[in-house]
Amino acid sequence: MTLAHSTAPAAQRRGHIAMLMFSVLVAGSFPLGVRIANLVDPLSLTALRFVLASIVVGAFAGLGPGLKRADLKAPWRYVLLGGIFSVYFVLMFEALKTASSVSTAAIFTLTPILSAVFGYMLLRQITTRWMTLALVVGGSGAVWVIFRGDLDALLRFDVGRGEIIFFTGCIAHAFYTPLVRRLNRGEHPAVFTLGTLIAGGIILLALSLRDLAAVDWAALPPIFWIGLAYLSISSTAITFFLVQYATLSLPSAKVMAYTYLTPSWVIVWELALGGGVPPPVILIGVAGTVLALFMLLQDR
Repeated sequence: MTLAHSTAPAAQRRGHIAMLMFSVLVAGSFPLGVRIANLVDPLSLTALRFVLASIVVGAFAGLGPGLKRADLKAPWRYVLLGGIFSVYFVLMFEALKTASSVSTAAIFTLTPILSAVFGYMLLRQITTRWMTLALVVGGSGAVWVIFRGDLDALLRFDVGRGEIIFFTGCIAHAFYTPLVRRLNRGEHPAVFTLGTLIAGGIILLALSLRDLAAVDWAALPPIFWIGLAYLSISSTAITFFLVQYATLSLPSAKVMAYTYLTPSWVIVWELALGGGVPPPVILIGVAGTVLALFMLLQDR
């Protein structure tokens, strides 16, 4: 049985562990992204991120599973996946220019709902009543955080420009998740990740060469380089691999369920970076997202 079709309990446990690691690492991209989003334009920043991540994943793939001629078949798959995920990252940094790390993390938790829809469209993965209830609970918690626990703001649909931009990016992210499983033909996750990163990097470089040349790199503060290194290695290369690994053994909705931990981890990250604690009313919505995670992980 190939990895692409393995649904054994051991493979599923490894998939859950991979997504737990994913939730911690991806959460760090929000507070760090807020701190560097206004230093370089989003297209250039994402292009650099993909190039550096390609080097890291390429070294791992070369030393590990290796590259085979069969991995190069149908390269349009990598172009499609790389393009879709590039959209997510570019819009993320554009959103972080004005939106807070906690609110964007809350929006990110809406991806399981979108992923369940795309999972049915692409893979005919069925969402049970229990899973639907969990998605509603998690989505309600996310909406509570997005509107800062203010019912009047919800009724007025008083949502910021950054939040709207990031939600658009999350649609691309949610579509990407089941598409990985649909397009994978048995390639090792590291190799499939490398193809996606290279294709996305080429697209982004072609679109941002002029802007990259105009940046005064020597004048950028240390936090930019720290953030870029983290985003390229931990939050791109490693999380790319973790998501692709998990999608080969878990349903798309369960893979994306771990995004419900993101707001909680973002709060921890903000505290570690010297940021403040959000108001208690916001924590009600965060608790709802955590509850949704535990509901989704139950086999009902």
